Amino acid sequence: MPRAAAVLVLLLPPPAAAQADPWTHLRALAGEWEGPASGEPGKGVCTRSYRFELQNRFLVLRNKCVYEPKSPGASPEVHEDFGVFSFDKALGKIVFRQFHVEGFVNEYILEAAADDGKALEFVTRRIENIPPGWRAKELYRLESPDEMQEIFSLAGPGKEFQVYSQTRFRRGKP
Repeated sequence: MPRAAAVLVLLLPPPAAAQADPWTHLRALAGEWEGPASGEPGKGVCTRSYRFELQNRFLVLRNKCVYEPKSPGASPEVHEDFGVFSFDKALGKIVFRQFHVEGFVNEYILEAAADDGKALEFVTRRIENIPPGWRAKELYRLESPDEMQEIFSLAGPGKEFQVYSQTRFRRGKP
């Protein structure tokens, strides 16, 4: 083999079968989930779905939480968001963009994943439509194939993360 061809072969990425699957830790999320939520917004119930889209290149999340009214006669608080997980080849990491009904857009990076995939920690690298310095963190704990806990934390400028809400999901229909 000529030297130039040998160098080119060394520079090419390995065949797809040899590459690690960037979605390994997120595949368990696919499906329908529901469960009780608690925290700053109060007590409520959340429904969520995760579905792979566009030839399995993106994982799309849809979420809706309905919180009990805070006073008699008040309406329940309804929070909705949707998100898109993608694999950023340049970073070599999963990126999660989350769009909230309140107008916030959180851009997270998967910062840590347990070797067994049962704990995933996403930390924002930027948030749109909020004062500078705020940070957010999503921690997913997969307790079984059909149970998951999500802990959402916020940190104001110069502050440590504080838990804002927790949801204990159970898998619905797959």
